[in-house]
Parts: sequence; C-alpha cells; structure tokens
Amino acid sequence: MAGRASLGRKGRKPKQDAELDITSFMNLMIVLVPVLLMMMVFSRITVLELSLPELGDASSAEIDVKNQRLELVVRANSVAVYYPQGYLVKELFSTEQGHNYEALQMVLRQIKQSLLNKDIDKKSATLLLEENTPYEVIVALMDTTRSYQDVLITSVVDAELFPEISLGDAPLIAENGSNQ
Repeated sequence: MAGRASLGRKGRKPKQDAELDITSFMNLMIVLVPVLLMMMVFSRITVLELSLPELGDASSAEIDVKNQRLELVVRANSVAVYYPQGYLVKELFSTEQGHNYEALQMVLRQIKQSLLNKDIDKKSATLLLEENTPYEVIVALMDTTRSYQDVLITSVVDAELFPEISLGDAPLIAENGSNQ
C-alpha cells in the first residue's frame, strides 16, 4: 500500500512535458521574412487627391479672372481645352496611337505661362470626361495635366502645371454639333 500512495491518487505516474522542436519552423521564418521584406519594395500605392467641381451661378455676369476655370473636355476622338470656361483655346484630335498628350501638355504650358505673366498662380483644372472613357486615358490625362518634365541646370525635374484636378461629365453633343 505504501507503494501505491507514492504514485498519486489514481496510481499513475505523472506525465512529462513534451519538448517542441521548432527548428524547422525557425528555418522557414529565416527564409520567409527576407523574401516578404523584398516584396514590399515592389508594391507601391499612389493616391491622387481629387476635388469635385464647385457649383456656381451660371447667370453671374462677370467672373473674377482668378476664379475662371480651365476645362479639358475629353471625347473619344479629341481633347478640347477651354480657358476661361466656354472659350475654346485649342481642340486636339486623336491620332492612330490615341490622344496627343505631348501637344496637350504644350497647350497647358502656354496657358500656365500666360497666367504667370499676369501674376496669376492657377493650380486647378477640370477634366470633363465622356461616360466610357478608359481608366488608362484618365490617368494619362491627369499625369499630363499635373506636371511636365523640364531640365533645370543639369537635372530633370517635374515642373508644376495644374495639380488640383477635378473630374466631371462632358457636356452632351447635339446632333448639329454644338455642346448642350
């Protein structure tokens, strides 16, 4: 009976704790962590802040020069630049390769330069898009409108054009060709 009392209440030997062998798990982590860290460099998210066009009174007789809007009406076969709104500066027709972004950027640079000559620092532009405009075209137009590359002394820098971009719907075209 004395032997039985030493083994415990039910007469069993106490279990010993099992040892965990985490060597293979540690080897996996040693390989996995650097691979995941290297992949983080390749994934980058870019966010562009957009603003909605302001609602205004269409019947106002005279709009202040600083409040006049630069509008780009984007259609499937052309991009029309209006400044101030309602006054066509230039309409650029698409080529076989698509929209002519270089010519559009030159027109925008001329507008920006003429505004700077009048001591007006305009930063906003409105893209008026047709309903089925492809996403790639919208992004390319936004990039073209925001900035251009220029050479400053010995380096290439991004010069600012109109970084504050608003999006809207393009006006409908009537059957006789005029905008509605």
